Amino acid sequence: MGWPTHIVAAAGYVFDNKGNILIVKTHNRGWDCTGGQVEEGENIEEGVLREIYEESGIKANIKCLCGIYSNVGKHLFYDGVTQVPTKVMMDFICEYIEGDLTCSNETSEVIWVPKEEVLNYITSPAQIYRFKKVLEFDGQVIYSSYVTKPEFRVLTERYI
Repeated sequence: MGWPTHIVAAAGYVFDNKGNILIVKTHNRGWDCTGGQVEEGENIEEGVLREIYEESGIKANIKCLCGIYSNVGKHLFYDGVTQVPTKVMMDFICEYIEGDLTCSNETSEVIWVPKEEVLNYITSPAQIYRFKKVLEFDGQVIYSSYVTKPEFRVLTERYI
């Protein structure tokens, strides 16, 4: 038996009390929410809160899980050599607790944007899809599988 080949990742969509959403400009993906891989020995909630803080300087609280996604496509990493495994990603709606916006080695800009304007910043089709699901969230968690290469395509979508 081989070891699992999935990456587990978590994303935090952080809202403040004024209706703004936190976005970060990453070096490879452009504007996006905060998030990344869950590290060994870390639970998923710890992972997303760590990623939010590392990428933005913001401390947040998790309100709820809003989406689970599988990117099942095969493609190369940004280095053009490394094969990227399937990713399982969990999206959380979070609320701002404290902190000042701070860039990191993963982000070049960190801003609060009115939630009605956030889609003007996001350029990745997969991220647009996921941001829309967050903005439309009505309490039902979505599960979706998709591929991003050669073009973004939703394979399955249902509420769980």
